[in-house]
Amino acid sequence: MDWGFCDSLELVNFYLVLRDDLEELLRDLEKHRNTAEYYYRLRALEPQTLSPVERASRFLYLNKTAYNGLWRVNSQGKHNVPFGRYKDPRICDAENLTLASRALKRAEIICDDFSRVLEFARPGVFVYLDPPYYPLSATAKFTGYTAHAFGVEDQRRLAAVFRELDRRGCLVMLSNSDTPFIRELYAGYDLRVVHARRAVCCRGDRRGPVAELVIRNYS
Repeated sequence: MDWGFCDSLELVNFYLVLRDDLEELLRDLEKHRNTAEYYYRLRALEPQTLSPVERASRFLYLNKTAYNGLWRVNSQGKHNVPFGRYKDPRICDAENLTLASRALKRAEIICDDFSRVLEFARPGVFVYLDPPYYPLSATAKFTGYTAHAFGVEDQRRLAAVFRELDRRGCLVMLSNSDTPFIRELYAGYDLRVVHARRAVCCRGDRRGPVAELVIRNYS
């Protein structure tokens, strides 16, 4: 289940190919080259013109070789992260991809609005929600990695889904930034501060543990 589902097609296509066409994906990954010329040529391709396997292969390649491993698109939905210039990135980690493929065999993968989770809500079911985080400040761009930002009203709608899942007897956990707005949205629930390391930042001295909230309707 993802958030701005138009922007999630690349990720969901990758999961589907990884689950159902692992061997073809592994073969296609072997063709990639770690050069700036090749990177920008592949980045410029229109994903919808590629086969599902080629599209998944492109997605993983760009993620492994882009600057800081960042996936970000502009307002037209085009990937716009510069080449990372890594010496020897592990583009095709066959062992890890095989393990992930096996795990996904047991999963139903859906690309849709997050509110669809209510269709599966049953008492005792565990639901984990991991939305785009609310910005820590007015100038922060935590919602700027896709063409369609996840804004204030989306956060309110998500909180309403959280409360409805709680009402239906589900066990619900959600991660988000530690801000007054998020604390207000989930007042009355179990709010725990955790520290997660963040590697995506242009300045190395600003990469490190960041306080986040884990919100639960159970203790």
